[in-house]
Amino acid sequence: MRIIPAIDIIDGKCVRLTKGDYNTKKIYNEHPLEVAKEFEAAGIEYLHVVDLDGAKASQIVNYKVLEQIATKTNLKIDFGGGLKSDKDLEIAFNAGADQITGGSIAVKNQEIFESWISTYGSEKIVLGADFYPDATGGKIATNGWQEESSLELIPFIKEYQKKGIQYVICTDISKDGMLQGPSFDMYKNILKSCHSEQSEDSKDLSTTLKVIKKIKLIASGGISTFDELPKLAEIGCEGVIIGKAIYENKISLKQLEQFIINN
Repeated sequence: MRIIPAIDIIDGKCVRLTKGDYNTKKIYNEHPLEVAKEFEAAGIEYLHVVDLDGAKASQIVNYKVLEQIATKTNLKIDFGGGLKSDKDLEIAFNAGADQITGGSIAVKNQEIFESWISTYGSEKIVLGADFYPDATGGKIATNGWQEESSLELIPFIKEYQKKGIQYVICTDISKDGMLQGPSFDMYKNILKSCHSEQSEDSKDLSTTLKVIKKIKLIASGGISTFDELPKLAEIGCEGVIIGKAIYENKISLKQLEQFIINN
């Protein structure tokens, strides 16, 4: 399982929010590059960068920070937040992103998001499935989590799985920044549902070929202790995004370094 620390950016600074609420902003470092270098020094290879200004503005904003991290570290960067147009994507990839994550765009403009999958391939385009839990499982949220859609989480993921998506970052917004543990049961349900899709479609060879690749599920939101990481790996998560737990010293970089060495 890949360890993927998160750097969220507002005004070029490394911040964290609670449940996506911009009013809860806490600045951890005014220089995101310093933070990224600390991660790299601990043997970490991957980084999740979120342009929170971009998420609000509905266009890429903090691409200079992305460019700085990409040129001055060897981290493989997944970049998201406000990517709404082909131009936004071009800027992000030119600035050094290895992957981009599309959340709101996948809900509000499926046509353009599907064109990105076709153009760049499923290794480069990540589906952001951010949700508020409810009685049916969860509803997808958009626009920096400020809006809730009527789309149900698992059908939403399965639909894009059929369209070729492999990587899915799934964030339980109710847990984000709360340090109360991740949504283990939801991740189990997603993996079970998405992987059973293959047998359901086995009679239709063309469809089967599209969904034969299993979802690479990346857990996000609520990570609070080191002990949760092996549990997520056991469930079958391909990666885990860790934010506040690192910044609040609930999980040390030394622990993450050991996890990477041992796995």
